[in-house]
Amino acid sequence: MAETVQTGLVRATQVAREADVRRSANGLRFATFGETGVPAPDLDSMIEAVPPSITAALKGNTYFFVPLALREPAAEGATATAKTAPEQAMVAAEYSTDLDEQAICHRNVSIGSGQQGIFISTRLMGDRFALCFEFFINIAHAFVDETGVPERFAALAWEQATGAGATAVRGETSMDAWEARNLALGRPIHAEEPSAVAAPSPRRGRAFALPATPAGTGVIDEKERGNFVSAAFSDSLAIYLLSLTVDFDYSELREREYPLLAAAALATRLRLIAELFPPNAGYEFAVRYRRRA
Repeated sequence: MAETVQTGLVRATQVAREADVRRSANGLRFATFGETGVPAPDLDSMIEAVPPSITAALKGNTYFFVPLALREPAAEGATATAKTAPEQAMVAAEYSTDLDEQAICHRNVSIGSGQQGIFISTRLMGDRFALCFEFFINIAHAFVDETGVPERFAALAWEQATGAGATAVRGETSMDAWEARNLALGRPIHAEEPSAVAAPSPRRGRAFALPATPAGTGVIDEKERGNFVSAAFSDSLAIYLLSLTVDFDYSELREREYPLLAAAALATRLRLIAELFPPNAGYEFAVRYRRRA
């Protein structure tokens, strides 16, 4: 890769052609390029956590772990809307503070013959936890795109979303899931209703308005309902895979401004996913509750 020596950058399509693409024991195709900063045992542990029943749906995907994948350059001209061609997508062979500002967590690039390369920026991640979650959420979204959401999970998530009284479940697993759930039920995106009760934000003490009942307009938006169950399943599958790879506290997922799904409700979702996609040999799924001091 002579271009890399001169500029520190190389086209993503060139990486796809020349990198040593391997297939893990679970059938996932992957490769590394440049100074990723990820020890091989950690990378293998993360990749091999994905059950074969999931990787079987991702045959058209190859995952490339690179130091930095550069974001789409700004289009020239106010009316330009076309995406850059795949051959223009660039990755960096090593980390630099200058390129850090131009990088993105991941970038999908067509690499020919119906194949998709997912280039993940390992050096943008602060730790193993962040890298694993970025990888697993990509896996989860790709799986949903190929297979859809299992009916049992869709039924469970919707039952939780529409429960009344004591069975009502507060919060969600991501902003996408939270907004789609509210839109599906005819609520404002942020669910700021007069009947709401205040709940503390995980950051900065801000209060969120949580509706006391699931009632909205009374009309279900089926498109948003589909968006909700897709987002909820993708999030839950990623969290499940994360739990197989690293020990973590659920509160560590509080990064954005939406109320986090109640822990007991998430545990119910994760147990169903574990039933649908049992852990591979050598991995263990467990939910443990910590007693309040």
